[in-house]
Amino acid sequence: MAVQAGKDLLVKVDMDGTGSFVTLAGLRASRVTFNAGAVDVTSVDSAEGWRELLGGAAAKQAQVSGSGVFRDEATDARARQLFWDGAVVAYQVIVPDFGIVEGPFQITSLELAGTHDGEATYEMSLASAGALTFAAL
Repeated sequence: MAVQAGKDLLVKVDMDGTGSFVTLAGLRASRVTFNAGAVDVTSVDSAEGWRELLGGAAAKQAQVSGSGVFRDEATDARARQLFWDGAVVAYQVIVPDFGIVEGPFQITSLELAGTHDGEATYEMSLASAGALTFAAL
């Protein structure tokens, strides 16, 4: 796999509930994290006291975060409204040379900042809210 440009990691939101995905404009940095919580089934009968995990029983989750500047009125307004409504809608996360993750997410954090001699910036976090699909690129 060749080195990829960070700008190619895209976060897209379904703009109207019909699968019309549009890149959240102005994002300068993005991150996606996948987790699977382990289910510990260790008991006094575990061999030599080693921890045992129950395969296939983990609760999976994904988190997406990003930061950037306000650049696009439509996607900015959509993100703000989704946060205020606490809505769960479809997103796509495109990771270059890896794949496309798609499914329901909720915006769990929205931070706005600005300095007197700079641009207004934002940071947002999303948490998966259901089953995700993955398609390799």
